[in-house]
Amino acid sequence: MTFDETQSSARPVETAFHENEPHQGRIGGKLNWLRAGVLGANDGIVSTAGVVIGVAGAAQGNVLAIATAGVAALVAGAFSMAGGEYVSVSTQRDTEQALIEKEKRELAEEPELELQELAGLYRQRGLSEEVALRVAEELTAHDALAAHAEVELGIDPEELTSPWSAALSSFVAFTVGGLLPLIMILLPLGEHRVWAAAVAVVIGLIATGWISAALGNAPRGRAIMRNVVMGSATMLATYGSGLAFGVAVS
Repeated sequence: MTFDETQSSARPVETAFHENEPHQGRIGGKLNWLRAGVLGANDGIVSTAGVVIGVAGAAQGNVLAIATAGVAALVAGAFSMAGGEYVSVSTQRDTEQALIEKEKRELAEEPELELQELAGLYRQRGLSEEVALRVAEELTAHDALAAHAEVELGIDPEELTSPWSAALSSFVAFTVGGLLPLIMILLPLGEHRVWAAAVAVVIGLIATGWISAALGNAPRGRAIMRNVVMGSATMLATYGSGLAFGVAVS
């Protein structure tokens, strides 16, 4: 029996996957949503908390001043975060699209050269010359552009990041995160309002740290520690500045 006959008579082999590993589809888009969402939530919590706690330190009894500063920080921060994400991701998408268009032209004008280039890339990854050429030929026959985009450019043409999705994710996440310290510090708790807001912020940072680590299968403790340490440092710095400013002008 020849090799080809053996291949044709062989039963299809089911692909085995390890559990909890993202083999189904590419995860670039999901990671971008996660990055934008977690960054937005953290920024919303920390920056809004820094503003309201700083103002509370300077004018502890002035609820109107605290509320005004908090709402302004929340609105400005949410739009700034969304705008920054939109510009950043749009630039990335434009670059990816330009690279894909360039690859399309090269495949149309010099298909044989592109085939040899693809085979060379697989040889660099450890395949023998014969196997690399065969893999390149089969992938080219299946979807030449996808093969070159993935191996040569590290891009999936079907899953380019959406700037609007990233912007919306950041906007919503920042707003939700920023509402936590703003609501807590406006509760009628008198002199305990700052402590209430600080505790809520720490709990929020623990939650976002745990969620980001869990979704990315990363160590939970390290992510939580980073969030809590940086957030706490921000609150201490702004509250201390507020106290100093309040004493100076009183």
